[in-house]
Amino acid sequence: QLVESGGGLVQAGGSLRLSCAASTSIFSIMTMAWYRQAPGKTRELVATITGSHDTIYKDSVKGRFTISRDNAKNTVYLQMNSLKAEDTAVYYCRMEQTIYWGQGTQVTVSS
Repeated sequence: QLVESGGGLVQAGGSLRLSCAASTSIFSIMTMAWYRQAPGKTRELVATITGSHDTIYKDSVKGRFTISRDNAKNTVYLQMNSLKAEDTAVYYCRMEQTIYWGQGTQVTVSS
C-alpha cells in the first residue's frame, strides 16, 4: 500500500513537498516513481529513483524538482520548487514494475 501526502494550493514560484509512505518490506530494493495527471491529459512520468538512489527526471522539471527516499522510513519524497501553473495535476507515487499506486494528491499552482 502506498499513501501520499503533501499536496495543496500554492502560488507560482512556491514550493511543496510530497511524501509517499509504503507498507512493504521490499521498499528499499524497489524503484519508486512519481507520476502526474493534469485534467484532460494522460498520466506522465515525473521522476524515478532506484534502490541505490539513481534518479531520472522529466525534462520540464529538471532543476526544479528533486526525488529522494528514506529507506529506513519506507518513504519517497518529491520536493517541488519554482512551481509553475503547468505543474498543476494530481500526483501519484508508484512502486515500479508492480501493481502498487498511491491514491493521488492534488497539486494546484495559481498564477
